[in-house]
Amino acid sequence: MHKKNCDNPSCKTPTMKVECMVNGEQVAGEVPLNTTLLTFLRDHLGLTGTKGACLEGECGSCTVLVDGTPVNSCLMLAAQANGRHVSTIEGVTGEDEPLNVIQEKFLETGAAQCGYCTPGLIMSAKALLENNPNMTREEMLTALEGNICRCTGYAAIVEAVEKARQELCS
Repeated sequence: MHKKNCDNPSCKTPTMKVECMVNGEQVAGEVPLNTTLLTFLRDHLGLTGTKGACLEGECGSCTVLVDGTPVNSCLMLAAQANGRHVSTIEGVTGEDEPLNVIQEKFLETGAAQCGYCTPGLIMSAKALLENNPNMTREEMLTALEGNICRCTGYAAIVEAVEKARQELCS
């Protein structure tokens, strides 16, 4: 059975124009009010580096930075990003730039295996290193505990973040 289109205005999903800075670039899009930031980034802006795995805020694969703070983009509405600054994995380095030190250390230590969780982990690590470069090991572990990885066993991830911290602070 096919669902017929409803021409009655009360049947239509309300929309909102979302305007924000994404990776330093002003973007805008008209989206239904229930559109998540993850969907806005991936489906409306074509930024597919941010991954959606659990879609309920448990795994951290969809982590992006909103005004410098890590958030699960699967739980945040696109409308909540209106007027704010959003950073995704695509914005960690420019198109023709070398890898960021965090990305380099993830590769060097084998912290990026299947790669599904990697963008979220790198964004969490980026926020951590920018906001608390003199963190303790416990602070690092606490900051990364919202990101689940099923491949690495976390030792390589912790090593990568520690090496990036050492390089950035030297």
